[in-house]
Amino acid sequence: MYEQCPHKWALQYRDGHKKTEVSIHMTFGTALHEVLQEYLTIMYEESKAATDRVDWVSKFEETLRKQYRTDYEKNNKEHFSDAEQLREFFDDGVNIIEYFHKQKGKYFSKRGWWIVGCEIPLQLTPNPVFKNVIYRGFLDVVMYNETTKTIKIIDIKTSTRGWKDKEKSDEVKNMQLILYKKFFAEQYNFPVDNIEIEYFIVKRKIYEDGEYPEKRIQLHVPTSGKVKINKATKALNEFIERAFTKDGSYNIGPQLKNPSKWNCQFCPFKDNKELCDRGLS
Repeated sequence: MYEQCPHKWALQYRDGHKKTEVSIHMTFGTALHEVLQEYLTIMYEESKAATDRVDWVSKFEETLRKQYRTDYEKNNKEHFSDAEQLREFFDDGVNIIEYFHKQKGKYFSKRGWWIVGCEIPLQLTPNPVFKNVIYRGFLDVVMYNETTKTIKIIDIKTSTRGWKDKEKSDEVKNMQLILYKKFFAEQYNFPVDNIEIEYFIVKRKIYEDGEYPEKRIQLHVPTSGKVKINKATKALNEFIERAFTKDGSYNIGPQLKNPSKWNCQFCPFKDNKELCDRGLS
């Protein structure tokens, strides 16, 4: 958000005008994450046969309903979807889960691989000068290969039709996993060169009439060598230095407004001229 528009970030987090953004896309993504993480946990901690004994469609339906209720409460008990749309997203999730259940062996091997866990926490001080600014994150899935002594950090993303070249080349998007790699190495004292990162992208929609059958799962492995790690570290440090003071409080100075058609179109403050007078119609 800061990279998009520092002023929007300041309004949202520093100045207390936080807008809780709730949508069916977020609800769906959270529910599917939870189900896929549980699937992998059972697969590695028990067996593939154990996953066959679970009714994953019912599990997903239960999880989606529960997450919708949670987000409904966050949204001041206002509905943000309807029965028709919920049915569509549920059907999409079922298609993803059924595809994953059949094709899991193509994406997750049990030969030498173990699951470290899901939602593995990261919490540390990324900039020693700003000791009260804490970086916190949770890793979707972390795997370990006992043969190669390699860690793999996997981030699950839900997408309508997958990532195109624009999304894959988005440096800010890729920095999420690059920083996970750097900070996992630091927090858990693991060789950074022995850490792999991967975006595991699941598609709600696929093109049925294409020349070749389309897969519902797409993998994207960002380049994460020393140059990329240094670039991500620099970007994070620049954010910290601009957004905070050395005692950890917010920098109360003005933050740059960055109006653009894309930034302003989806900004929750676009219609509030008292908070921002630069919104574009």
